[in-house]
Amino acid sequence: MLFFLVSCFSFMLLKPMGTLSNVWFCEEVVKFLALWFRKGRNAMMKSDVKSKLEKVVEKEEDICLLDLPDLTLECIFERLTPDGLCSMAAVCSSLREKCGSDHLWEKHMKQKWGGLIGSAAYKEWQCYIASRNKASLLMNSRKKRDFRGKFSTIRQLLLNRSKGNEDDRRVGDASAMSSVMDWFLSLESGKFWFPAQVFNREVQNGHVGFMLSCYDAEVSYDCSTNTFSARYPSYPSHGRRIIEEDIEWNRLRAPTVDTPPYVLHVSDCLHDLKPDDHFEIQWRKSKEFPYGWWYGVVGHLETCNGSESSCHCHDSETVLLEFKQYTSGSRWRQTVINRKDHREVGNEEDGFYGGIRKLYSDKEISLWKSLWPSSTLE
Repeated sequence: MLFFLVSCFSFMLLKPMGTLSNVWFCEEVVKFLALWFRKGRNAMMKSDVKSKLEKVVEKEEDICLLDLPDLTLECIFERLTPDGLCSMAAVCSSLREKCGSDHLWEKHMKQKWGGLIGSAAYKEWQCYIASRNKASLLMNSRKKRDFRGKFSTIRQLLLNRSKGNEDDRRVGDASAMSSVMDWFLSLESGKFWFPAQVFNREVQNGHVGFMLSCYDAEVSYDCSTNTFSARYPSYPSHGRRIIEEDIEWNRLRAPTVDTPPYVLHVSDCLHDLKPDDHFEIQWRKSKEFPYGWWYGVVGHLETCNGSESSCHCHDSETVLLEFKQYTSGSRWRQTVINRKDHREVGNEEDGFYGGIRKLYSDKEISLWKSLWPSSTLE
């Protein structure tokens, strides 16, 4: 092929270029040569690139994940799901330390549990890990006082020293046991029961009398059904704790105040209440029962015609509270409290009304309205 090209090129140089046909012939040959050389050059470039890539691949086969820069690793870990972080943490001790960082798990904690975990749940978690650490310390101490006597104890101490005293470090390292990752996984597994409040308790069991109420409980998550179980405080008439299962997310909230369920909430909004304001009020059946929070709306007094221009209900010493989920003739429909010195009021027949919270948030009001019963209660 090369000999043929050289011969043709020599012939063109020696032959006179006088005619048009000769000019056309030279142009076509030049085009052919240019195309041939271009194809040959591209083939050489492709071959060169391929060989370089093969060398890079051979070189990258020896690169470990841990050889990547810390910033690159952080970007990778931040995009992993909780399951992905757990899988990565199981690879080696170095990755376990990196994947267990609090700042990685705080995002997942906020996304899934931020709306349900409040200060009460955090305090309960601190008590939970403290008791767990104490139990581990007692167990570790009991093992050292086993029936084999002092020779076994000496042997165990020597063994711990040879291992770098790993067991003692694991028990004493409270920060590792109280990490955000540990908290998240304890919630996911259902091992940790935490305080929350349940709307419309036992509604699936036919207890319509609890509609538009919210009661304190200890709840636990079931990841297989994505629902919760709730343990309510024991009632004198039952003699045992009531447990409700299959509670969905929209029926739960974090406690809105730090007031325990048996304690009267101190109302700080009585002078601000006026008609059409939304509120929650504590109510309990008897003195032996815990309070629940019940939703209602401030109404107009009987002496008021309901007109906004002439309404003076907010100047009165009394406040009319309405619970519109009940029919007009129901004894549960309305109650009146004193604005100046309101404490717990009521009796054993109608129950006892306690502290009041005024609802300022549209989100809270919308949540109550979304739980409105399909029919009016008697």
